[in-house]
Amino acid sequence: MDVTAQEYREFQPEHILTVKNLEIFYGEKRAVNGISMDIGKNNVTALIGPSGCGKSTFLRSINRMNDLIPGARAEGEILYEDLNILSDDINVVALRKEIGMVFQKPNPFPKSIYENITHALKFAGMKKKSVLDEIVEESLQKAALWDEVKDRLHKSALSLSGGQQQRLCIARTIAMKPTVILLDEPSSALDPISNAKVEDLIVDLKKDYSIIIVTHNMQQASRISDKTAFFLSGDLIEYDDTEKIFTNPSVQKTEEYISGRFG
Repeated sequence: MDVTAQEYREFQPEHILTVKNLEIFYGEKRAVNGISMDIGKNNVTALIGPSGCGKSTFLRSINRMNDLIPGARAEGEILYEDLNILSDDINVVALRKEIGMVFQKPNPFPKSIYENITHALKFAGMKKKSVLDEIVEESLQKAALWDEVKDRLHKSALSLSGGQQQRLCIARTIAMKPTVILLDEPSSALDPISNAKVEDLIVDLKKDYSIIIVTHNMQQASRISDKTAFFLSGDLIEYDDTEKIFTNPSVQKTEEYISGRFG
């Protein structure tokens, strides 16, 4: 039986990740307290809450970055394509190709713009220059950076502005062809114009990727996200459509945080 593209999409699960009773510990200290949530495919999901509430710890668990912290451990499940990514059997290197991460501070390699994009690809065994050239252009196009750097691809990435460096880091992640992109306060160190460009980019990228972003900027969360999760003291207090969270939250603590009464 022939299946149309629309019917095929309807067959696909609407969630890219399912979190079940996730607890995260640093030694004996519990940083995330048994949270459960579904994260939508091709959505922007914003994680908000005061400093130290567990949102970045949760974000890093999704591609096992907490593994790099001595004494950190996680219990529960994070299901991605029906696999529990917290399992000891998971190939973490392969996982991080599919679930890429961009950090708060731009961290380009001290190499050329071109080499920033191709470094991991070459390490993975991709050598053909024509293929690498195509991926570089495609990734920079998707990161809305190509027109600004196409004539200086072999100049140092460190010569770019902060906003351009952050978009380069997003392009570097895109080059690995992930399905999920994790963003940990990606524009907090940027000027307002660069911030606006990154926000526009995030909204555009959700056509092709599922995006989860930690942000302290309430206006940013309300502008760019489809769903918002409010964390407090390691608990998931409320998780709903962003419009509802910001206009008619179900929990008083959510309303108090969004209105600036604490945080």
